[in-house]
Amino acid sequence: MKRTAEQVWNECLTFIEGNVSPNVFDTWFKPIRPVKLEDRTLTIEVPSPMYYEWLETHYLDLLRAALTRVLGRGAGLMYQVRMSNRNPRKKALTFPASAKPPVDTRNPLPSLNGGGKTPPNPFVIPGIQKIKIDSNLNPHYTFDNFIEGPNNRLARNAGLSIAKRNTLTFNPLFIYGGVGLGKTHIANAIGVEVKRRSPDKNVLYVSMEKFVQQYVAAATNSSRADFINFYQMVDVLIIDDVQFLAGKSRTQDVFFHIFNHLHREKKQLIFTSDKAPIDLKDVEGRILSRFNWGLTAELKAPDYKTRLQIIRHKLREDGVEMPDEVVEYIASQIKTNIRDIEGVLTGLIAQATFNQREINLDLAREVVGNFVKQKKPEFSCDMIKQIVAQYFGLTMKEFESNSRKRTIVQARQISMYLAKKYTKASLETIGRHIGKKDHATVVYSLQVVRNLIDVDKKFRHIVRDIEALLVES
Repeated sequence: MKRTAEQVWNECLTFIEGNVSPNVFDTWFKPIRPVKLEDRTLTIEVPSPMYYEWLETHYLDLLRAALTRVLGRGAGLMYQVRMSNRNPRKKALTFPASAKPPVDTRNPLPSLNGGGKTPPNPFVIPGIQKIKIDSNLNPHYTFDNFIEGPNNRLARNAGLSIAKRNTLTFNPLFIYGGVGLGKTHIANAIGVEVKRRSPDKNVLYVSMEKFVQQYVAAATNSSRADFINFYQMVDVLIIDDVQFLAGKSRTQDVFFHIFNHLHREKKQLIFTSDKAPIDLKDVEGRILSRFNWGLTAELKAPDYKTRLQIIRHKLREDGVEMPDEVVEYIASQIKTNIRDIEGVLTGLIAQATFNQREINLDLAREVVGNFVKQKKPEFSCDMIKQIVAQYFGLTMKEFESNSRKRTIVQARQISMYLAKKYTKASLETIGRHIGKKDHATVVYSLQVVRNLIDVDKKFRHIVRDIEALLVES
């Protein structure tokens, strides 16, 4: 008998409920309504674009696991945005049932128009036509929808100057600050504006983690020269989260040479990081000195006035009306970053839409209170492995040994899983800090822990107990 969308979603909810806290389940999953099921693609209804963006950012892996469990490999998901004061809108998302695919070692570089093998370097071979590079920019991140305040004015104005005047006064531009403060938005906005004004320019946005993956794949396939040639084609290179370059000596070497070439050829370089250059650890001094050649701009938490502007702008974008006292209350309570503001707005809209509740101060206090409770804390790899070792009664010497005893191996695997969940560290960094393991070992450990959480109730309770210790620490 063919299952309905409601039956499939209820089975997904049963799985999801066992893997999140009650607050998270009630706020983000219980209000969702299934709409239809076609060809193993489930459509669910959400109340706003912010809502599906929040789900994609924070719970995509969980949704993937639930749908795969219920519908099998190749399951798909579609969001239908439905708001009372505008027509329904749809946003499609499909994904394979497996984890994120590995880097394609056959062609690890960003796509070029025409496809195929990476072409020779046009800077050194005369007569070859310049190739267009897929910019990989997010077109929704523009200067028009970035709210300026004293916390970000320097970075925004410097970026706008680069984009509009094509000036190399700030080269490189190094933007740093905490999570959710707009680094990625400004970096993309520069690229989007450059492409709008100069469509023929080769602009490339890439995360440092992706840059590292591409280089590893290129080195493995003996195509290091192709990798370097590709990046030397770029007119404006934007690298996000450059702190993930730390500790990767071979990648640092190739990055250094690409930087030098582009800077010498008067190409624009833009970097973002969670730390200032002086605070980056395990990055070579010659690279740090080059970061300081241009302008370093810090992003800070927005002040009250800027938070008000951000909230009102996002509400206008989604066509939602809220009483001034509610907007002012949220702005006064959520002082950390823009991402947290979006989370509260999304939760508030969801409660009002799905539960037919009026948006007022009482509901705002409830949502803000739940958000603060469920907000995922961040920890260091060292802190996590210490707490896990204590839970299993292990000394740090035992934990970091090469022992293959089941308890010690399991403790290391759980530590890697929690480090991936609660830190921003790359897989290589996690492996280096936890047992001095390589990238492949970390990937394997994550898969082992996820599988055991799915099928072993006792193991699932162990992981939850350790997570509770982390939150309380």
